[in-house]
Amino acid sequence: MNSPVKITLLLAALGFSSLALSPAIAAPQEVKVVLRHALDGKAQDALSTLVVRFNDSNKNQGRIVLQDSRTTDKNSAAPTLALLNPDNAGKFFASHPSFMPLHTLMKNQGQTFNADQFYPQMLDAVDAGNGQPQALPIGMSLPVLLINRNKVPRTAKNIDLAPRTWLDVQNIAGTLVDNGVTCPLTSSHFAWVHLENVAAQHGEKTAIRQGKSEKIKANGLINVKHLALLASWEKSRYFTYFGPNDEGSERFLKGECAMITGESALYIAARAAGMDVSIAPLPYYDDAYGAQRENVLPDGITLWAVAGQPKGNYPLAARFINYLMQPEVQRDWVRTTGSLPMTPGALAALRDSGMPAALADAADKRLSISRSNSARTRPGALRDRLHRALDEQASLVWTTSLSAKQALDTATLRANAAPASTPPSKKKNKKRT
Repeated sequence: MNSPVKITLLLAALGFSSLALSPAIAAPQEVKVVLRHALDGKAQDALSTLVVRFNDSNKNQGRIVLQDSRTTDKNSAAPTLALLNPDNAGKFFASHPSFMPLHTLMKNQGQTFNADQFYPQMLDAVDAGNGQPQALPIGMSLPVLLINRNKVPRTAKNIDLAPRTWLDVQNIAGTLVDNGVTCPLTSSHFAWVHLENVAAQHGEKTAIRQGKSEKIKANGLINVKHLALLASWEKSRYFTYFGPNDEGSERFLKGECAMITGESALYIAARAAGMDVSIAPLPYYDDAYGAQRENVLPDGITLWAVAGQPKGNYPLAARFINYLMQPEVQRDWVRTTGSLPMTPGALAALRDSGMPAALADAADKRLSISRSNSARTRPGALRDRLHRALDEQASLVWTTSLSAKQALDTATLRANAAPASTPPSKKKNKKRT
């Protein structure tokens, strides 16, 4: 038998390199950017479709990998991108590195990214105060009132299902209770709908600038009035509170409640579930001086870049962001999910999604308004504390003799108890919205 040395010499004489006998050199590892999310239904399908299309057009340059946050554990790969709603963003960034501002990601990767392309109000929802987006406002909604017509008993078919004011909602709820409906009204994203937006509609600011810091004012007259009304409804079984986040949406989609105040994108999910549902702008108090029903604040799911990941991940992440900004991609996303268009060019898709034309027109009008004198509470630790404090205090209003004024006074104090946060991008492991 020939020795290995003789075989090597023979191959060399024939012109073969000795490297041919060495173990194969490993090919460069494919770049995989993990995108964590908690979507389901049509929104999950829409995201999966967009990712497949992007990966197919990006062959040999890496790929986006979807990861469901509800099935992750300590062994799961760390995400570079994360789709987060205002209710889980704080928890996410409490256990992960801080985020990389979107405009920083795009600039570092040499990607053209103009903040002026966004609707002014969409940019305002993700602006840290410097006119640049912290995240991509891809899954935003406006607060609305939805009514499941199938929950309206035949004996109550004559009631007006297009309420303008909270008094109109009370009259509907009372009629439903009288006709045996056990859950006339619920809500999702309670602080956003019933504190921030009620205040915005009636010209009261929940965010007050004091020098370079920001303070919360959750106990304005209109908010006290509104929480007191909801407390009376809860005791009369007109209103049922299931939790501060999207618990009410889950109950509504299961057909347990007749009405819900929540995100406009829920309309598409309800229709996909086979519900006969109507949608109307968020009600208001028409007896309040200067009230403007249409002055509502878009909010919802946003796409964040996570700091501290391998540098090789970020070029692919930036290309994916640019892909999501393409008009045809936006149109497909909005058409399927019912989310608000990020740019005026995608507005037509909102109508194509099945959203009533009047509401699509109202969304366009509202989103186009200048960001000057914004009354929005900025994403960050201060807003997180406000939402937690309001949830705690509202729960006491439902179950004890605590008044609405006492609850909102306490929520205000607790939200302002710690110094207003530095922009979360400069801090590690701090909660934010």
